[in-house]
Parts: sequence; structure tokens; C-alpha cells
Amino acid sequence: MPLVPEYGERSLADVIRSALGALGVAGEDNPLGLPPASRYCVLLVDGLGWNLLKSHTIQTPFLSSLRQQPITCGVPSTTATSLTSLGTGLPPGRHGVLGYTTRMPGRNELFHALKWEPTVDPLTYQPYPSLFERAQRSGVTTTVVSKRRFRDTGLTNAALRGPFRPADSYGERVATAVSALAGQPALAYVYEADLDSTGHQHGCQSAAWRHQLVMVDRFAEELYESLPADTVLLITGDHGMVDVPADDRIDVDDIPALRAGVTLIAGEARFRHLYVEPGADTDVQATWREQLGATAAVLLRDEAIEAGWFGAVESRVLDRIGDVVAGLHGSGAVCQRSVFPTEAKLVGLHGGLSEDELLVPLLLAH
Repeated sequence: MPLVPEYGERSLADVIRSALGALGVAGEDNPLGLPPASRYCVLLVDGLGWNLLKSHTIQTPFLSSLRQQPITCGVPSTTATSLTSLGTGLPPGRHGVLGYTTRMPGRNELFHALKWEPTVDPLTYQPYPSLFERAQRSGVTTTVVSKRRFRDTGLTNAALRGPFRPADSYGERVATAVSALAGQPALAYVYEADLDSTGHQHGCQSAAWRHQLVMVDRFAEELYESLPADTVLLITGDHGMVDVPADDRIDVDDIPALRAGVTLIAGEARFRHLYVEPGADTDVQATWREQLGATAAVLLRDEAIEAGWFGAVESRVLDRIGDVVAGLHGSGAVCQRSVFPTEAKLVGLHGGLSEDELLVPLLLAH
């Protein structure tokens, strides 16, 4: 069965919001019940799912020793959506970054949220201030620590806008985070991307992924041991991952019925936004339901909103959601190699509605 995110209670959107509440920032609540402190460091490991962590305790002696609980990311369970929820404290239906690809505003073309179309103003596309900006206005020193190539990208400006300090290596990230937390009150956010990329290329059940997880565990321990006193370290992920074998995938290019009435296919292989011809939505829904069977929930836009997939949805982002949306929660994937050739070659995938993808850890060290 598909999992529904717990927005406002136990979700990724509540992490930094709760940290600010624990730092004593006026007007910020603390739904996760985090302990009061003068400094918080939030480490997000891209692709670290709750179920993956729980099944790899041998590789994670430090992470597995911490106080822990599962929380949910958002729908779709993908980086662009999750980082924007983390940075704004809002569900996808409010911030409007609704997947790796969606429909371009005003055009029936693909908008790539990670690459970002330069003609799309990120402050218009996502107009809400980030939690980092709100914290700064309240006197909290905030710092985003991430790879140099992410500085000033469209997604960074939409999701995480605030002071940015580049750091590519593990050692550089530790040193930068420690420096950023020299004063108080202070909040540092650190991003680690290599586990996710390893899982995409080799699969999250591969030896390469397990070795990378060992490195993540050691990095997290070094970060914790180096932080100033009175710092709480929170560790989380933006989504989990599943390996999908080739014979468990279907390709839209090979099945004409899946293209009938559809003008644009977006999203990702485990969660598809389908934009359709006027009046074709129920026919498209029926066809996709028949083809995907029990592995997916295929809903009309209004049904998906009513089901709570995206949280509260603002009118300005309605047309970014597919007229029909297909979220996989069982095995399988829906590819389209003519449009997404790289995605079709990936071993590990995410975006769907399964526990393996939607549940992420919240680990606490202090």
C-alpha cells in the first residue's frame, strides 16, 4: 500500500523548523520535540533511507548507535522536492517543487528542477523565504555547507537560500561546519551526495554502495566529534532507494497505449506526472491502472491532492501536478528511454510511495 507523508508532524519539512524552535527562535515551533541547544548541525545524506539504514547496521556502527526514529519525506520522494521541503519547512503542495521534472510554467515542455531552466526565476517559482533567512532575521547565524557546483544554482536559490560556504571533500565539510558553528546561536546545514549517486549507478544492494555507507558513517562520526560543545547533531536523508531489475521495468516507448491522450510525461521512473489532452484524464487513468496493476496508485490530480500526497496545495502550483499521477509502491518502474535515456540505465531508483523510499531516519547526537 502507498505511504502518505506526515507533513507538519513527522516529516522532513519539520526538521530544520524544529531545530530553530529548539534554538529558541520566536515563532518557530518544534513538532519533533528536539532538545534545547545553542547550536544545531543538520547533516543530510542524500539517499539514506530508514529501511536501508536499519538493514546495514554492521556498516554503520556510529549512526546505528544514535537515538533514532523514522520520519517521512514528501511526494515524490526525490531530492529536489525533499531539499525544498527541508529548506522552507513547507510541503510540496505549497513550495511547488514537485519532482525531478514537471511541466514548464506556461509551456508544455519539461522543467528539470536539478538542472533548472535559466529563464525560470527561482524566487518567483518558489516565493517563500527559506528557514535560513528567517533564522538570520532572528539573530541566528546560519550556513549552508555543500559542494561548490551547487552554489547559486536555481534549486539552491529556491530551496536553501542563505549564506553558502562551499566544501567538496569530507574533511573540508567538517572544517567548514565547525567554523560556521563557532558562535551561538548558530545553525549549520551540511549536504552529502555521494551515497545517492553510488546507489543510482550500482544499486543500493551493491558492494560499492555498502562501502560508501561505511565512509558516510565515519564522516558523520568525525563531524560529531569535531563539533563545538553544546551542539546537537541531527542526521537525516532526503529519500530512500530501491533497486529495480531490467525485467521489472516498462518503457512507454514500447507501449503505444500508455502514450494515448498524453501530451507530456514528467516526474521520474517511480513517480510519473502525466499531462493529458482535454477530457482524456479518466481514459489515461484507466489505461495506466491496467498496465501497472497493483504495483502503483494511479490517481487523478484532485484525487492525489485529496489523498494528502502533496500536503496542502496552493492554486499557483496546481498545473505543475500531472492531470494524472502514477506513484509506484510495489516493484517496477516506468521509463521512457527516448526522453530520459540516463534514467533508464540507473540501477537504484526512488520517487515512489513505498516505505523504502518515503521513510528516512532522524538521528540525534548530543
